[in-house]
Amino acid sequence: MEWNRLISEERLGDKTPASGVSRSIFVQDHDRIIFSAPFRRLANKTQVQPLYEHDHVHHRLIHSIEVSSVGRSLAMRIGHWLAEQHLIKPGEEHNLANIVQAASVAHDIGNPPFGHSGEDAMGAWFAEQFAAGRGLAGDVETELQSEFTAFEGNAQGFRILARLEMRRNDGGMRLSKATLGAFMKYPVTAKTRAAVKASGDAGYVGLKKFGVFSSEFSLFEDVATSLGLPQENVGPEKWWRRHPLVFVVEAADDICYNIVDIEDAFTTGELSYKEVVEILVAAAKPRDASAGDRSQAEHVAMLRAMAIGKAIDSCVEAFQIHHEAILAGTFSGALTEVCEMAPIFDNMRKLSSDHIFTARRKTELEISGRRIINNVMSGILPVFEDLAAVGWNADRLGSRSQQLVRALDLDLRNLSTPAEALHSLADYTSGMTDRYALRISKMLSGH
Repeated sequence: MEWNRLISEERLGDKTPASGVSRSIFVQDHDRIIFSAPFRRLANKTQVQPLYEHDHVHHRLIHSIEVSSVGRSLAMRIGHWLAEQHLIKPGEEHNLANIVQAASVAHDIGNPPFGHSGEDAMGAWFAEQFAAGRGLAGDVETELQSEFTAFEGNAQGFRILARLEMRRNDGGMRLSKATLGAFMKYPVTAKTRAAVKASGDAGYVGLKKFGVFSSEFSLFEDVATSLGLPQENVGPEKWWRRHPLVFVVEAADDICYNIVDIEDAFTTGELSYKEVVEILVAAAKPRDASAGDRSQAEHVAMLRAMAIGKAIDSCVEAFQIHHEAILAGTFSGALTEVCEMAPIFDNMRKLSSDHIFTARRKTELEISGRRIINNVMSGILPVFEDLAAVGWNADRLGSRSQQLVRALDLDLRNLSTPAEALHSLADYTSGMTDRYALRISKMLSGH
């Protein structure tokens, strides 16, 4: 891969992009994302703690902003090094920083309500529909069904950015291809990923999940071709190696959720002050680890900030060490897994797994969240079944369906196949906030 192509200013769906004197293409990308409705809704979506009433606990929007801050710092440091190595032009480190900031702020934009349990709930609901084989689900091609049964927020995110938001079906937000490339953690469709797995060669990190729906495949193919991402083939199917900046966005996310989850667990009482200080001191390695006259919360916040700084140092060094393999498309790990701080990140993940992700309150609310999503999707499905029955003409819907369309503000434009209808149902459900999903569930079930 070549850096001059990887940081291309070309936009998806717009052949005449223009950088302003004070706002580059990539800064414009960032601004388009943060002013969008899907980004705004992240303020009421679960990060780790569902429907938590404590104002200091992170939600998806705050998490995304923090990831973009760490990502920008990582990319600026890496960009300075690349410029010193004469791999990019002087000044282009700012482009790297802005690309990563934009991709980072969008990295969770496709996540449904109730976090990863929401993804599981949506996938389980679709699996039940396909198993029953009735109605719309019975008419969806078998090869497309895994896009629904393993519902993936990353693929939904690309769909929002590249198709749904702003210029619908005409490039979406029309972001730069560099930002879209840096966003795409899994440059493969579910169908192609299954084919690669069947061939016995699915060990590459970009194949861990799928990241693009078949409906947006041609859009990402355009992005990948322009950026010069290495293409791989399995029979007639195509997939691509990751954009190098994906590893930077991923590292920023890993740093934030590992370290900040620990701080949140102290705030909610799931981890003791002693436990939190012990692991943050191990990460931050401060000259003076004492609290001084600080409160416990202030002490934890200080150590958290220092730990993030050390993690940035460690991941920058890891990127430099592995740069050749990253640029060749052969690196298949995470910077937080190969950096000097890797053992500390492992300990943080174990602590979170043992004490945070299995906490009783979180588990109870995830169970409720699954029921809420099931109620919502089951309650709305008849509208799409009705739409198919009347030849996809929304004006001919029955009175009950029309009432639901008005009450829920359902978008039924451009639907003409069962797969498109189910994607539209997924668009609506995944776009909900936690509390809105709860409200609609109650309305649909009459409670």
